[in-house]
Amino acid sequence: MSMFKRFVEPGRLALITYGPCAGKLCTVTDIVDQKRVVVDGPEDITGVRRHMMPIKRLSLTDFRFVAKRGIREKVLRKGLEKSGNLNKFWESSWGKKLKTQEARKNMTDFERFKVMCAKQKRSKEVKKSLKKK
Repeated sequence: MSMFKRFVEPGRLALITYGPCAGKLCTVTDIVDQKRVVVDGPEDITGVRRHMMPIKRLSLTDFRFVAKRGIREKVLRKGLEKSGNLNKFWESSWGKKLKTQEARKNMTDFERFKVMCAKQKRSKEVKKSLKKK
């Protein structure tokens, strides 16, 4: 059994961790050399246009579909729709975590206050129920 499961290969879904497209999903379309790959969104689906990117700026996911090197955008779009990898990612625990982080980041001051009050109320109820025993 192999120690590694996520390989850099065409059709691999990845999350961009650094740069102007940070936090967006992309698909590896071609391998340039040991340290760089060509990624594509497609732009209308994920907001990432086709460009070269260092592998250090990517986090590889478990999701991939069979694709040839240098896959065209039209075929890439069909492959993503057929495999449903984007939806699978957002339904995974990693995707849910990113959604909650984004929701917290976009909260207003009053919304943060309401969350704090709800946490305090829940904590009091838990302490009260544990104290009765």
